[in-house]
Amino acid sequence: MQPIRMKDILDKTTYENGRPDYRRRIMVLKNKRRVPLGNHATVHFESRETMLYQIHEMLRAEDSWTRPGAIEDELEAYNPIVPGDGELSATLMLEWDTPEERALHLAALVGLEDHVWLEIGEEAPIKAVFDHAQMGVERVSSVQYIRWSLSERQRDAMAGDGTTLRISVDHPHYRARSVLAEETRRELLADLG
Repeated sequence: MQPIRMKDILDKTTYENGRPDYRRRIMVLKNKRRVPLGNHATVHFESRETMLYQIHEMLRAEDSWTRPGAIEDELEAYNPIVPGDGELSATLMLEWDTPEERALHLAALVGLEDHVWLEIGEEAPIKAVFDHAQMGVERVSSVQYIRWSLSERQRDAMAGDGTTLRISVDHPHYRARSVLAEETRRELLADLG
């Protein structure tokens, strides 16, 4: 997948005029790419389109279209989340109701980076690679950026209609496993180019 470039960013007026339709389209796309993972985690598989939308929304929220360097800052922040060739990329959201619960559980999840897996059919599980900027020695962030690099064999296995994809977490303080919908599998195939 190609990184997002300056020329891909719409000006403020064009974005605002087209935002309602664009937003509806992206919400449908995001819904196909969302995977609940137990009671307190959700995996949002990202794409160039979801990150382009995120950049526009950040520029809108901060009203920073004309601030020097604002667009470059957003490109620098979100391009690393766009999946590369042969990769899947996701945002892992860790969610608890209260700040106290969240603090307690995020502290217990230190070491999470060794416990998140993608399973493709009968292939060996693939360990997620985490962005270490989101990890700490005393707690992890509630938002994690993760990716999986797939071999050609794993990509071929994923391409088979009906191939079962699973996401799992086997951390001592959080265990969950989810099967991805067939619609999600087909959506993610496009990311692999």
